[in-house]
Amino acid sequence: MPSSPVTATAGTGVGRPHAGDVDRHVGARVREWRLALGLTQQQLAELVGITDQQAHKYEKGVNRISAGRLHRLGQALGVEPGYFYEGLGEDEPVRPAAGQRRLLELMRNFVALSRPQQEAILGLSRALAGVGEGGEPAA
Repeated sequence: MPSSPVTATAGTGVGRPHAGDVDRHVGARVREWRLALGLTQQQLAELVGITDQQAHKYEKGVNRISAGRLHRLGQALGVEPGYFYEGLGEDEPVRPAAGQRRLLELMRNFVALSRPQQEAILGLSRALAGVGEGGEPAA
């Protein structure tokens, strides 16, 4: 009777999954969006509750990101977990659409502003969009 692959490799390290192309792709997407937001690895790590060394390993694809951790990363970065898989398996890296490029540029510029300037821009954007502080329609 043939043994199962798990039994045959248990404790030997053989057959242990290694980070591969998917892990590198997901890590690159994490890094790309983190940089677009103007966050350091340390800041992202603090938002997610991991060490900056772990954040570095995730971005390099050295360590796999669990589903729960990927969900928390998405929340911290303001994207859905599916974002990290976009473009997977394509020859060319995914290029952001025109709207995404504007959003990235806006985010990069926004984080470079002082806190009072950010608050002023935020108030202006709320007024133009006709929403209140919580994103609810203005009364």
